[in-house]
Amino acid sequence: MKIDLTETTSSKINQALVSARRAIGTPAIGMVLTLVIVTDEENAYDALKSAGDASREHPSRLIAVIKRHSRSPRARRDARLDAEVRVGSDAGTGETVVLRLHGELANHAQSVVLPLLLPDAPVVVWWPEDAPADPAKDPLGALAQRRITDTYSAELPLDELAVRAATYSPGDTDLAWTRITPWRSMLAAALDQQPAEVIGAIVEGESDNPSCELLAMWLADRLGVPVERTLSEGPGLTAVRMETKNGVIVLDRADGGLATLSMQNQPDRAVALKRRDTAELLAEELRRLDPDNTYASSVKFGVDKLHAGGEVTAKPVDSAADKADKASEAKAPAAKKAPAKKAASK
Repeated sequence: MKIDLTETTSSKINQALVSARRAIGTPAIGMVLTLVIVTDEENAYDALKSAGDASREHPSRLIAVIKRHSRSPRARRDARLDAEVRVGSDAGTGETVVLRLHGELANHAQSVVLPLLLPDAPVVVWWPEDAPADPAKDPLGALAQRRITDTYSAELPLDELAVRAATYSPGDTDLAWTRITPWRSMLAAALDQQPAEVIGAIVEGESDNPSCELLAMWLADRLGVPVERTLSEGPGLTAVRMETKNGVIVLDRADGGLATLSMQNQPDRAVALKRRDTAELLAEELRRLDPDNTYASSVKFGVDKLHAGGEVTAKPVDSAADKADKASEAKAPAAKKAPAKKAASK
C-alpha cells in the first residue's frame, strides 16, 4: 500500500502510517530498528532496494531522506516536505517512508526525522554515498547508535579512508570493512589449522580499493608484522600471502567468486569467497549495534602510509625484553630496509 503526501508534516506522516497498517490489517508494530538512509534521487532506488532486502532479516522502519536543494533564491526560502508512505508488500517486512525535503528544510532534516523514529528502538543511519566528514557530529548521525558509510563510493577512496580514521567515533563503521569479513574469517581459520609465527604478509588487490588497505592494516595491527601491498587487475581483493616459519599460507581469489587456500603439507582447498551485494553487507552490519573496536583499531593503523605498492609496517611495541635489549641493538648495524616490490599485475 502506498500513500503520497504533498506539503505535509511529520505528524501527518505518522497518521498515514497508522491508517495504512489498519487498512491492511496489521496494526501491531514488529520492527526492531529504524534505518535512516541519507541519499539523493539518483541513488535512492538502489539504496531502498538494498535496505528492503536487508529488512527481511531485520524488520525495520526505513526512512529515506532526499534533500532537494533548489536553484533559485526564492525557491530556497520556501520550505516544503513531500512524503511517500509504503506499508505491506510495497515495503518488504517493515515500513518505508520516503522524505523529500525542499528549500531551507533540507538543512534541518533531523527535525523531520526525529518524530518518525520508532520508540525505544535502535537507530542506524546509512550514507550510501557522499557521507559527511564526521558522521557522529552530523545532525542525523547524532540520532543514531550506529553510522554506516562506504568509502568505496567516494571519488578518492583512500583519502576518504584517512578521513574516516581521523574522525572515528564509537559506532562508526564502513561497508569497505564489511566486505573483508569472509577474508578475515578464512585467514584466522587457516592460522588455527596451522599455528605458526607469521613473519610477513602480502595483500594483493586492485588500485584505490579501501577494502584491500583495511585488510593490510588489520593484518599489520593484529599480527605485528610488516605487510606489503601489491596491485592486481582485480576484481577487488585477489590474494593474501602470509609467510610463516612453517611455510606460506596463500588465499587466492582470481575470479571474484571461488578462492583457493594453500598451506604447507596440506592439499589445496577450494573455498567460497564470492563478492557480496550491498543488501548482504547491510544485513551483516545490522546484526551488531555495539562499537566495532577491531575496525577502529585497523582504520587508525598506518593510515598515513597508504599508497599503492607500498608497505604498511607494524608499529614497534616496547616490551620489557625490548627495553632490556635496546643497548645491544643500538650497537648493532641497522638492517637495510628491503625495497618495496613493484606492483604486480595479472
